Amino acid sequence: RSIKKNGGAWDMKQQTFTDMEHNCRKKKTKREEFLEIMDEIIPWDEWVQIIEPYYPNNRRGRPTIGIERMLRMYLLQIWFNLSDPATEDAIYDSYAMRKFAGIDFMTENVPDGTTLCRFRHLLEENGLNKLFFDAINRVMVATGHMMKGGTIVDATIINAPSSTKNAEKSRDPEMHQTKKGNEWRFGMKCHAGVDAGSGLVHTIAVTAANVHDVVVAPKLIRKDDLVVYGDSGYLGIQNRPEIRENTHLAAIDYRINRRPHSFPQVSDNALDWERIIEHRKSSVRCKVEHVFRIIKCQFGYQKVRYRGLKKNENRLYAMFACANLYALALAERSLREA
Repeated sequence: RSIKKNGGAWDMKQQTFTDMEHNCRKKKTKREEFLEIMDEIIPWDEWVQIIEPYYPNNRRGRPTIGIERMLRMYLLQIWFNLSDPATEDAIYDSYAMRKFAGIDFMTENVPDGTTLCRFRHLLEENGLNKLFFDAINRVMVATGHMMKGGTIVDATIINAPSSTKNAEKSRDPEMHQTKKGNEWRFGMKCHAGVDAGSGLVHTIAVTAANVHDVVVAPKLIRKDDLVVYGDSGYLGIQNRPEIRENTHLAAIDYRINRRPHSFPQVSDNALDWERIIEHRKSSVRCKVEHVFRIIKCQFGYQKVRYRGLKKNENRLYAMFACANLYALALAERSLREA
């Protein structure tokens, strides 16, 4: 007999023949290892308590599915970049996903895509993913994993469909095109403020792709920051009116990378201090790229899933909360192996 908690994964259950067969494997897949890591580090009880006031009760009509069960399905959806029906099919198809969701096919079925869609809308309408993100950051600050005093600012473009072959015969009006290098991109831009000490994301903002990075930068700086790192896209940030008129922002030391062509020529035997300084700036600033790699490569979020900025922003809050936890788990595992 299964013993379950809040409709989530089982704490103790009688093994089926399928479980025994999978336990005899010589190797775990990368998906299974990833899900085991996330199962350990996600604060399930806390996130369930955040959702509970907004979740429908079962006083009338058909009993509702457990909050943790739906939350696990939703996280599988964003980690593997799946649609609502594809998430349902993936759980039926993958043993690792079924085990993570805590579903026993002998007694129950996977909640359908429509049920997952309604749960996702509940999170979007009430902004609960931002509450997850803020709760994780508060804990990390309290435990000393996230430091204070320095921030790295950066932005990345998330592509959106540029085709007009749809019912409205138009592109998403909230997205915009911009030129990056010699390539035109259409979509939105995710701006992130990353802790300079730990490399964990503490603030994000979402805009159309044509909004310049330096315009959003003041929103990514914390009240206790003394130093800000950024790439050459943020050159001249200290001269902007919103920076000069704010006492705190004006006192910050902005360590912005210069463009390579602005370096003076030096002789072969001379020590090029300017390039050494720029290299040290880059060695700190590169931490922001690690979390973008998790979002785009690990979670596969290289193209927007929904129309409009609000829905995609809500999804990004959950993804960055999980990315922070995943990065922290990998760092702790590396320390143990060392």
